[in-house]
Amino acid sequence: MISSLAIIAFAALIHTSFQLSVSMLTLLSGHAIGSKTAHTKLIRLTGGFSLGVAVMTLLLLTFTAFLLQHSFGNNVPLIAWAVCCGLLFGLGIAVWIFYYRREKGTSLWLPRTMARYLSDRTKATKQSAEAFGLGLTSVIGELLFIFAPIVVSALVLIQLQPFMQLIGIALYTAISLLSLLIVGGLVGSGHKLSHIQKWRENNKRFLQFAAGSGLLVLGFYVYVEQVMTATAMAHGGL
Repeated sequence: MISSLAIIAFAALIHTSFQLSVSMLTLLSGHAIGSKTAHTKLIRLTGGFSLGVAVMTLLLLTFTAFLLQHSFGNNVPLIAWAVCCGLLFGLGIAVWIFYYRREKGTSLWLPRTMARYLSDRTKATKQSAEAFGLGLTSVIGELLFIFAPIVVSALVLIQLQPFMQLIGIALYTAISLLSLLIVGGLVGSGHKLSHIQKWRENNKRFLQFAAGSGLLVLGFYVYVEQVMTATAMAHGGL
């Protein structure tokens, strides 16, 4: 049980290290502050955005778990674990190489047409409901990289008892929001966006390395825990 929740928590930490939602939140806050939006409305906008991210993350995790439960039941085959580990390894290397563009600032891997669309939508967002929808969209835009942590967490969840599944879902959703909540809290408490953005730019390579390394570590741990151990036990070892 502890091992399962640890895998879920670590996968959520990797999820929160990705930066698309944080980038969009800083853009949203910057446009709102630039247009001299009242502080209470700024809080509502950032809160609506964060809520949208939380809802979409929860929906993706539960829907993935439902599909895997329907496919495998409570016993996940070793081949599924092996494929998931391969996905984690591949994405870890991809994050090391591709996640940030090789230019100044914090430009991400996104195609420029999608980046411009998201930037325009962020600039046009004036209401909390629009910010909520923008939060939903930001999670979908990052799906290429967060898909692997979500899948491994879903595979773990379907092996737990129903009550523990609820705890695992809540744990993943809460931890995956940490970076967003921290930035939102800093903006809401009056910290300058320029300082936040400067920190992100100065530490982007560390964040990139941490996310990629986290995917590799998680893939290795899950492979040892779920594949090698089960194989050894099946052949009379351990």
